[in-house]
Amino acid sequence: MPHMPSHQDKTWIKLWQENSTDIRERVIGWRKQGAFTRIDKPSRIQRARRLGYKAKQGIVVIRMRVGTGGMRKQRPTGGRRQKHLGVVHIKADDNMKKVAERRVCERYPNLTLLGSYFIYKDGMHYWFEVILADTHHKRIIQDKELSKRIPQTA
Repeated sequence: MPHMPSHQDKTWIKLWQENSTDIRERVIGWRKQGAFTRIDKPSRIQRARRLGYKAKQGIVVIRMRVGTGGMRKQRPTGGRRQKHLGVVHIKADDNMKKVAERRVCERYPNLTLLGSYFIYKDGMHYWFEVILADTHHKRIIQDKELSKRIPQTA
């Protein structure tokens, strides 16, 4: 069921579109950090709550940086050159959000993905915040709402 953007979401998107100095200053710091950055609390708290975020033990928020640009197939080096190389118009099947989610899940295999959302984009990178939950953590197992959302593994 699609949600209407909240007031906070509209404000964030407006600041991003206007290229606000507040967000630009934050992003300067983000560029200096690694691609995976664990953060204390989400930037867009209402969006995170809709995805299942709660400020409790066992919930982790990761800011993920993904580089822009498409895939390019390697040009064949050996043998004869075919007339149609199939090199230039190759497009990746996944969007940047899925790439960010996949990379975070590979990095943190013990955590389960709750969801992710867009934060910022510039000429070089996209930033997403990815929310993960530890399915074996006592606080998560006790939480009825989260335990319905997350498949329990024995």
